[in-house]
Amino acid sequence: MRKIYTLPFLLLLFLLPTLCNAQLKQIPLESGPEVKATKTAPSQAMHLGFPNLNKIPYYRDSKKLAEIQRLEKKKQYAQALPRLEAYVRSFGIQNFYKDTNLLWRLGQLYERQGRMEQAMEVYRLVLKHHRTDVRQVQSYYDSLEQNTKDYYVPLSYYYELVEYRKSLSTYKPPRGVYLNMGNGINSPYEDYGPTLSAENNKLIFTSKRNIQGQGLEDKVNEDLFYSDGSGDFWSEAQSFGKPINSIYNEGSATLSRDGKTLYFARCESPDGYGNCDLYKATLQPDGTWHEIENLGPNVNTSAWDSQPTLSPNEDTLYFASDRLGGFGLSDIYYTYKMKSGGWAPAKNMGPVINTRQSEVSPFYHPKYKVLYFSSRGQLFNFGDFDIYKTYLVGGRWQEPRNIGPLVNGRGSEYYFTIDSQSKNLYYARSEESDIKNLDLYSFPLPMEAHPLAVTKVEGTLRDSVSNRPLTGIISIIDLDNGIEISSKYIRPDGTFAFNLIDNARYMMIIQSPDFFTIERELALKQDTSFQIMATVIDHNIPLVFQNIEFDPNESTITADMHNILDEVAFFLVENPSFRLEIAGHTDAAGDPDFNKVLSQDRADAIMYYIQQKVRIEEGRIDAYGFGSTKPLREEKTEEDRRINRRVEFRLIKPTLQGRGIDR
Repeated sequence: MRKIYTLPFLLLLFLLPTLCNAQLKQIPLESGPEVKATKTAPSQAMHLGFPNLNKIPYYRDSKKLAEIQRLEKKKQYAQALPRLEAYVRSFGIQNFYKDTNLLWRLGQLYERQGRMEQAMEVYRLVLKHHRTDVRQVQSYYDSLEQNTKDYYVPLSYYYELVEYRKSLSTYKPPRGVYLNMGNGINSPYEDYGPTLSAENNKLIFTSKRNIQGQGLEDKVNEDLFYSDGSGDFWSEAQSFGKPINSIYNEGSATLSRDGKTLYFARCESPDGYGNCDLYKATLQPDGTWHEIENLGPNVNTSAWDSQPTLSPNEDTLYFASDRLGGFGLSDIYYTYKMKSGGWAPAKNMGPVINTRQSEVSPFYHPKYKVLYFSSRGQLFNFGDFDIYKTYLVGGRWQEPRNIGPLVNGRGSEYYFTIDSQSKNLYYARSEESDIKNLDLYSFPLPMEAHPLAVTKVEGTLRDSVSNRPLTGIISIIDLDNGIEISSKYIRPDGTFAFNLIDNARYMMIIQSPDFFTIERELALKQDTSFQIMATVIDHNIPLVFQNIEFDPNESTITADMHNILDEVAFFLVENPSFRLEIAGHTDAAGDPDFNKVLSQDRADAIMYYIQQKVRIEEGRIDAYGFGSTKPLREEKTEEDRRINRRVEFRLIKPTLQGRGIDR
């Protein structure tokens, strides 16, 4: 079951009274492996906890606020900081939109103390929960974040890079990006909410394909369907049938590891507590589903409660709800099993996961402490709703990370599911032009979305002469599989960072119109940091390569020349608006006419080699032979003659930079 809200509903929700959850005991620490025992996940570490979130709706202490204000007026910031930090830790949910200014002030105090990680943490909370115009805050945050955030290459240009590399090497594009699961699974109506069995051989999903006539209008009925198979082949979808599917709407299911308990949503049922409720059903020995039970008032409310997912040890259930008392239009909540076997009163997951907008369709990885969910309120979206992942580290969920443009497009993405081997993903997405019609998609899991992509590779690119930072595009290739992983722009300060899987081999390829392509092979075993130096091309000075030396009186390209000529050829492919001039020169010995012909033959030989290597179109390369007419120095020694015998390359930069790496 899915629910998408519009702005008028948002305004109404803000005016409604907020309900207080009952005081609850702390959720037990979940079992299941941390993503990495020796390192934290690749997200900003969270240091603030908010123990009052599910106890009180709003916290206020006028005396403490006055004391903090008094210390700030006296510029006694070191004394004000711990008091304001303690006050913010006491926040209830309503404080995050009513007292956003206190979060901003806390961030400024952190910044004064040089504690930038903590400052950025609360600045992110400000941007997630403000309900006023904070363009100045956004601008300030962006200025601080510009050298740490990811600058993804636009997807269309990324695939141009992939196609270019396919013509030069065996590197392949990411396999099957945006593969629709086809007519055997999808229908002309909305299909969404995929989930997998523990053995990855049963796909369960929701569909609106069952249209029932009702007077002059058709009634859409949401039902659960399933398909048997594997990641490579799925049988034609079948309806669950009765009693799972009913005259009411069912959907958004999750299955227990043993396959015997199905949790799902049912809407507008007479035994429900609200709009949609969470239920469970038990598999019978004869293969039918019965014993359908509402999960009860500790889980369900008078609002919309849907989209369940189980933790790996199945003692915690996460779901989406638009109940009153949350942070935004819909939030993600969790409940856990008590010793009695029942479910404890549900708790809100807090201000790091939930925002003033909508968070929906949570999915807990079947092996690792990684939660995926869809959001339109996090700080970096490619489209409307995007999918994010967050790691549980030290008992706290870390800052969510967008899983990148290979999954998230300009439309909306929901209901992200991964098989237990982390090989394939399944999710629902809509095209930008048809946001209402969701289809199911499946393809191999990209690196950005992989739960084990927590080993950091970071570095800096600098000019070898001036030491100033350089910009460009850096791409990562999985050498074990020959697959492109990701491409990003290098940050304004010359830095870059990727989160990869350790004990694997990668190739880094750095491209720019300012220098020849750089390649670095990396056998990754731990977090790695390094500096790369590049020699910038001065387009006003011809390039002369020492190993471009022909045999006497010959114009044949030798094997020693291949590497340099290949670099020049690849540069022209990477920068299609550049042109190349090749100028051949000889020394003054011998017949001048012969020397001119020889130099022309050598320049032509280089031009033909490059054109054949990368199929450069005609007209982009000019070849000239000058013989001995343009010496660099007077020939008094053999060294003088050697210097005059040369081939000059001039890369001509276009007047207006066209397509390329400019952001």
